[in-house]
Amino acid sequence: MTGLGSRLFCKVGKLCEQLPVFLNTFLVFSITGEVSYLVLVAAPLEAEQQKTAWSSWWKALHLLGQYFMLGNICWNAFLFLKVSPSIKGVFLGGNGLGQGWRYCYTCETHTPPRCSHCYDCKVCVLRRDHHCVFFGQCVGFRNYRYFLCCLLFMWLGLLYAMVMNAEVFIVILKEGVTLHSILLLLIPWIMLVSGQVSARAFTFAFIADTCVVGFLLVSAFFFFHLFLLFRGQTTREWYSSRRPYNLGPVNNLRQMLGLRWYICWLSPLIPSPLVGDGINFQVTGSLEPIQKSGQSLSL
Repeated sequence: MTGLGSRLFCKVGKLCEQLPVFLNTFLVFSITGEVSYLVLVAAPLEAEQQKTAWSSWWKALHLLGQYFMLGNICWNAFLFLKVSPSIKGVFLGGNGLGQGWRYCYTCETHTPPRCSHCYDCKVCVLRRDHHCVFFGQCVGFRNYRYFLCCLLFMWLGLLYAMVMNAEVFIVILKEGVTLHSILLLLIPWIMLVSGQVSARAFTFAFIADTCVVGFLLVSAFFFFHLFLLFRGQTTREWYSSRRPYNLGPVNNLRQMLGLRWYICWLSPLIPSPLVGDGINFQVTGSLEPIQKSGQSLSL
């Protein structure tokens, strides 16, 4: 009985780990479906334009753009999850005595600079940035490009969806800023359960709210990582206020995104070989821990 309970607990735990991925996928496709409906059915065109050939071209261009962004989001996310950033299968070499090397007692191996152990992934990760709870995997040397490009197209997609949903906000507020309209925008779930709005009105209000909140959240992540990218830092290095690997904006882009950094963001299918091996890095500053309040901070 104990063994059955343990196995059941493990399965529930694994399911919970994948829950953010399922929720993200559901929201991405829900927003895409709603925006497609706005384009095809409730296109914000003038009455005269809707009767002309421009209407078809307008819709085709919008659909092409949004599905291009959707394809990039999905493919970058897939490659991010598929490409392992860990040290598994990597010959670290050396004897671990170089500057910046340390010993991981969990993995029982010496690890190179910028590598650290993730207790969620249960493995050391090369040039570890952070553990992404939304994807359930670490961001590291080999999958950073896909993570950043996924953020880029999520930001563009949510910006586009938010603009397209401006019509929804206009319709909701067309009779003025009333208590009903405010509650519909702030707590659409409660309005639906209490029978104050229809399922259709709830769907549009909920997705419009999701676009705004998602855009603000993704904007914070995206621009923070752009900031780190140009400084040649990982999130962990930013916490310690150290920039020992800053090679200048262009070289930092090459280090993070590969040799074709200037074009690889257009599609994850464009090959962009990474510079280096994730083990050895060109150093431009001290690797010694910074002393703060009598304590040392280490990477």
